[in-house]
Amino acid sequence: MVLTIIYKLYLDYSDGTKYYPDYITHVVALQAEKALNIVGYESKILPHLEEPSMKLIVRGKYIARVIEGCNSISVVILFISFIISFSGKLKTTLYFLLAGSIIIYLFNLFRIVILSIGLFHYPWRSEILHTVIFPAIIYGIVFLLWMLWVNRFSNIGRKNESRS
Repeated sequence: MVLTIIYKLYLDYSDGTKYYPDYITHVVALQAEKALNIVGYESKILPHLEEPSMKLIVRGKYIARVIEGCNSISVVILFISFIISFSGKLKTTLYFLLAGSIIIYLFNLFRIVILSIGLFHYPWRSEILHTVIFPAIIYGIVFLLWMLWVNRFSNIGRKNESRS
């Protein structure tokens, strides 16, 4: 709850003038643009004039908008909350929180890039791509990290090992 409140305050007090709509979302949009350009999809981002988001343009075609929910922070908060709830040794917990958060962030960025390419080539599949396949990827990664944590590093996992 504390992390959610902090994030809400961050969003409420974000100055959307320099980094629109907020700093983290802006950075994610820039990174998606650069990644798409690296893999050969000429891309650019532009501030959306009608809503707090960034337009993602691929090869001159408006493909998607990068909104606050695309920046992975709410997923990272969910991940961190679970890990803290089933914490292990302090050092191990902190390392896993950091590594897991980075993994989630990178998978989310990868998800945005692949989703953008999919939307560019298969716009009629946007509903299933955006609402089923790609959320399954990001939440699947979180689930796998949780299972790794509980079974290998948390106090619960160590208690179960000592019983065997």
